[in-house]
Amino acid sequence: MAQYDLTNALSEFMDLHLVFPLLEFLSTREIYKSESLMKSKYQLLQNTNMVDFTIDVFHGLHPDEEPPEALHEKRSDVVRQLTELQEKSSQVIEMFSRKDVSDVVEKHRDSQQLWDYLSETHNFDRERLDDVFHYGKFMYDVGNYAIASTNLDFYRNLAPADSKYYSSAQWGKLASEILQQNWDEAMEELERLKDNISAALHLTYSEVLVQRAWLIHWGLFVYFNHPQGRDSIIDVFLHQKPYLNAVQTMCPHILRYITTAVVISKRRRDGIKELIKVLQQESYKDPITEFVESLYVNFNFDEAQAKLKECKTVIENDFFIVGCLDEFTENARLIISEIFCRIHQRIEIDMLADNLNMEPAEAEKWVVNMIRLAHLDAKIDSKNGYVVMGGTSVPVYQKLIDKTKDLHLKANSCCQKIDKKLTLGI
Repeated sequence: MAQYDLTNALSEFMDLHLVFPLLEFLSTREIYKSESLMKSKYQLLQNTNMVDFTIDVFHGLHPDEEPPEALHEKRSDVVRQLTELQEKSSQVIEMFSRKDVSDVVEKHRDSQQLWDYLSETHNFDRERLDDVFHYGKFMYDVGNYAIASTNLDFYRNLAPADSKYYSSAQWGKLASEILQQNWDEAMEELERLKDNISAALHLTYSEVLVQRAWLIHWGLFVYFNHPQGRDSIIDVFLHQKPYLNAVQTMCPHILRYITTAVVISKRRRDGIKELIKVLQQESYKDPITEFVESLYVNFNFDEAQAKLKECKTVIENDFFIVGCLDEFTENARLIISEIFCRIHQRIEIDMLADNLNMEPAEAEKWVVNMIRLAHLDAKIDSKNGYVVMGGTSVPVYQKLIDKTKDLHLKANSCCQKIDKKLTLGI
C-alpha cells in the first residue's frame, strides 16, 4: 500500500507545519512502522520552535532517556526571543487598542492613507511594522496559529505589496487559517493569494509555476474541507490552464485529487472529457485514475470493478480524500451502471447486480434511481428481469449546454489577458 502513499511527494510543496497533520494521519494507519513515523516527525520538528512538542516526541522514541541538552538550551532561547518580540510588538498593539486609532483604522481602508496617518501622527515606521511581522512569524513557528494569523494579517493589510515580507505574510496567513481549520477564511486567503500570484509581474515564469504548484498543494486542505471546495478543484486545477499546466509540469500526482473531485461532483459532465484527455497524456497512474480510464477509454467493466476495490484501499489511506469514500463508491457505481446501460440495448438485472455487487432487488432500485439521475431513455421489465434501453440520441438543448458550459471560464480568461495587457501598456 505504501506504493500509493503520496506523503513524500506532497510534502515537497508544503510548509513543515502542514506536513504534521499528514504524519499524524499516517500514524493511525498501518502503512509504515510507528517508530519510523516518529523519527520523521522528530526530524521535521528540529526545524521549528515547537520545543515542547519536540521533547514529547523524543520521549516517545526514547522513553528511558533524557532529552538532549541542546533541546533545553533551545527552549530557553525561544522563551528569550518570545519575550523580546512581545515587548516590541506590545507597543504597536497598545497603540491600536486606543479608540482614536481604531476609529481611523476602521475609516481608512486604503493602506497608503492609513500608513500616512500612522507615520505622521504616531511616528509609526517600517521597523515597528516589521516587528509585527517578526512576532507573527515567531508565533507561527511555536505553533500559536491564532496570534500568528492576527499579526500577519495586520502586517499584510498595512504593508505595500512590494514590502520585503509581504509574500511571506500572505502564505503564513493562509497556513495559519488552514491549521486552525477556519475553512471560510482559508478559502478567502486562497483566492486572494491566487489573484496576487497572477498579478505578480516581477516574478519569472518558473517562479510563478512553483508558486502555483505550492498553492495547489495547500489548496487541497481547503478544497476538501470547504462545502464548495470540491467543485473548485475542477474549476481551478482542471479548467484553468495555468494551474493545469502546473499540475502536468510540477506535480502530476495531483491528478488523483482532480479525478476524485470529478467522480464525486454533481457536475461530472463538465469535467470528465477534459479529465480523460489529460489522463491519457500523463504517465502518472494509480487505482483512482485507472478506474476512470478503464470505463471511459477501455470500456472494460471487469477491470473497472477490480480497480474500484483498489480505490477503496487508496482512499482509506489518503489524508485528503478519506472522507470521500462513501461518496466516491456511490458515484463510481452510478458511473459503471450508466455507461453499461448506454452501450447495451437490453441488460439483465441479475448481471448488473453481479457487476455492482448487489442483490437483484437492490440492483433494480438502484437502476431506477440511476435512470432518473442520468436522464436515460430506459424502462424496466420487472417481469422478465431486464432493463430495456430506448434511443440514445442527444437532445438539441443538451448539445447547446455542452457547447456553452465553459463559456464563463473562457470569458474570464479573456478578461484577465486584456487587463494584463492594459496594465503593461501593450
